Amino acid sequence: MRLVATIALARQGIVQLSGGASGWVSAFGLAVIAFAILLIAGLWTPVAGTFVALIELWNVYSRNGDLWFYILLGTLGVALALLGPGAWSVDARLFGWKRIDIRDRSSSFRNPKELFPASSKKSSPPPQDSR
Repeated sequence: MRLVATIALARQGIVQLSGGASGWVSAFGLAVIAFAILLIAGLWTPVAGTFVALIELWNVYSRNGDLWFYILLGTLGVALALLGPGAWSVDARLFGWKRIDIRDRSSSFRNPKELFPASSKKSSPPPQDSR
């Protein structure tokens, strides 16, 4: 996924830079290429993915081109930001690769009292008025 996003982002950045535009468009082109390099290396993946999503959101609202291309790249940026770095990334080498193992529900709680320990205590009934 990082490879596909990087190829598409690099293409977009090169097109923005070679279009002859100056100012913000060329600055965003350079930023897109920089974030593409960060994504392919797997360095600061959540940060780079978030900024890619923000840049593509800006592209959606400011351009008249192919909006679905920008929406696709923004979605890939969000997905990469949420998934984080893969096993083959600089982030995994520097900070360790985080993995979440989801246990089977039937083996984790066998007794409802283990799930809700406070509710398993029997409370005494409220006192009744004896008239």
